[in-house]
Amino acid sequence: MMSGPIQLRVVIEDSQVHKLVLAGGIPSTVDELLATAQNHFHLQGSFTVMYMDKDFDDQFFTLMSTDVIKDKDTIKLVKTEPSVVLTFTPISETDASSPAASLDRSFQDDGSSVSSSDTVIIQQPPEHRSQPWPVDFVVPTFSFNVEMLLQAGCKAYESDGSLLQNPSINSDILEKLAEAIFHYTAYPTGLQIQAVVESLINKYPCLKEPGTSFSGMYGWQQRLKYKMANYRSKMRKQVPCPELDINSLKRKSPGEKNPAKNCKRPKRAEVNYLPPHPSGETSNSLEKERQELLYEVKKKNNTKVIQDKMAKTFSYRRIEVVSGSPAADEFRERWPALFCEAEVGEPQI
Repeated sequence: MMSGPIQLRVVIEDSQVHKLVLAGGIPSTVDELLATAQNHFHLQGSFTVMYMDKDFDDQFFTLMSTDVIKDKDTIKLVKTEPSVVLTFTPISETDASSPAASLDRSFQDDGSSVSSSDTVIIQQPPEHRSQPWPVDFVVPTFSFNVEMLLQAGCKAYESDGSLLQNPSINSDILEKLAEAIFHYTAYPTGLQIQAVVESLINKYPCLKEPGTSFSGMYGWQQRLKYKMANYRSKMRKQVPCPELDINSLKRKSPGEKNPAKNCKRPKRAEVNYLPPHPSGETSNSLEKERQELLYEVKKKNNTKVIQDKMAKTFSYRRIEVVSGSPAADEFRERWPALFCEAEVGEPQI
């Protein structure tokens, strides 16, 4: 190991380049070299030291020993993120002040192990669905008057088997059911509609309609099916909703001016099939993000920036896929980052 003054070119996080003079020569260990660089440049946190290998066209490799470092070589300091484990705990709407998630962090710093546990509340953006279709659909609570009538009807049903014949409450029941269904999906399947009606009849058996089918559910299934269509029309007029707008008649070609023809809807239980753009973003602003991504993918060690921009443009990309059905080559050209190793295995909600 050289004992005379040594000069090194130090690259920090691809954004800074400095010269480091080691008056006593190169330290004998990688940890000592890292500590010297951190003290000199006043760096906080955990870093990995890499060196530029001229045998491989100046590619960077993880530094395992300082024996390979020579005068005027280039090293690189890459900040490492501490490992984070998130443990989610469901909360009820009536207890919003209770912890929604527990954040446990454990990380290594200078060979010592430090653990900490903090409680944070993690909220899903309101424009995104956060839950898939439930195994057991929970019937929502209806208005006070309707609940009173249903309770009285169930008591009469248990007493003498009589059914509740009060069409005036149907509208309120269907509205609440449609609202609850829309929380999970805008386009429920026939089986999902059936599951909702089964839960309704199990909770309120007085609502059976024996005249429509043996199970007494057929009438409710048909009414709920048409109610969902009306509910989608109402929501389309009230709030921006891409998964509804894409199926509006004005967006369909002349040969497909039929509400049921070529209806684009989730087919594989996607929770966010066509989510709206993030708050404050438009198609134009997200197109600029896409264009910036074309340059970001060409940079080395730029995974974090790419992942952030890919997550931000998810809604824009989904609209392009669902509405345009682009060819694979065309899509790869527009979104090359999607085919990177880091993105291929990235789960999309």
